[in-house]
Amino acid sequence: MDKIISSVDQMETKQQSATLGDAFSEHAGYRRMFAPHKLTIGIFLPLKFYSGHMDVLTGQADLVEKIDQQKFSAVWVRDVPLFDPAFGDAGQVFDPFVYLSYLAARTKNVSLVTGSAIFTLRHPIDLAKAAASIDVLSGGRLVLGIASGDRAGEFPAYGMDADRRDIRFRETVEFFRELIHHRSPTIKSSLGQMGGLQLLPKPTTGSIPLIVTGSSRQSLDWIAEHSDGWLTYPDATADATGPRRLAKKISDWRERIPAGMFKPHMTNEWIDLVEDVNYPRTPLRGGYILRTGRKGLIQLLEEWQAAGVNHAALGMQFASRPPAEIIQELAEEVLPLFPTHDGPSPLFNKW
Repeated sequence: MDKIISSVDQMETKQQSATLGDAFSEHAGYRRMFAPHKLTIGIFLPLKFYSGHMDVLTGQADLVEKIDQQKFSAVWVRDVPLFDPAFGDAGQVFDPFVYLSYLAARTKNVSLVTGSAIFTLRHPIDLAKAAASIDVLSGGRLVLGIASGDRAGEFPAYGMDADRRDIRFRETVEFFRELIHHRSPTIKSSLGQMGGLQLLPKPTTGSIPLIVTGSSRQSLDWIAEHSDGWLTYPDATADATGPRRLAKKISDWRERIPAGMFKPHMTNEWIDLVEDVNYPRTPLRGGYILRTGRKGLIQLLEEWQAAGVNHAALGMQFASRPPAEIIQELAEEVLPLFPTHDGPSPLFNKW
């Protein structure tokens, strides 16, 4: 493990000259979450698993207000346009952009993150309009996790060819960035052509971070060059072997990033945090859920940080304890060890 930690430290030290990159140096949401060598903590929504009744989401926004007040770095929402009972996971249930707008009005500082917006299933104009609107309304707190999608039934429902989603993903990213970066872009794409038109509003700081999820059917070189960060599954979390493999994956990716620029890495885990602080890290459902006490979770977060992870999104929808109890324990006992970064204050206006 020492050898892995050393190589990761050397790689991040080499990249520190570029620190956070000019594009996001004043972006409140990005700066709250990311810095070289450090790991911050966010909370994945929903806090309870949807099993046929919307009442499981009752009071969730009240807890998000507390998450904001307790200085967690981010809240994450998922994007599942259509529920497939055979798949068994409805995700956030609410549309992610609509719900983040609601949460933006209920919070003041916490970063608002999609994990992940399915870029293949929406037109880039609609994506850019929604994203820029939330960014402005929240004062610059939006960070977009993006993905190519993995639920087979959604693509024919949208009239799309799932086998071409890698191409559409790249084209959507390019179209999206042209819209938000330029005042009056000229765009010629298979997704549409435009000139002399403008997208309003523009993001608060001129850009919105795009965090690619998994491979999204792209090469590692493409992700290194074209993403603003990378979100991957954590590998095994019950012992240190998974973080070791994750460290190698992160190192291989960062070696490909142009010009030594720092780009953050994120991962996530569904946790069942039990009251016994010494309860060992134990995988459930084939490793999909990690049952652990507080000490085991802290140990995992330390291993992730050493591996080069810059943000950990923790979900609790499968936990046995009430979410409010878990959030309070995390805030009091875990968050101080992995504090949220100081950065620019959100740019609020009296909309």
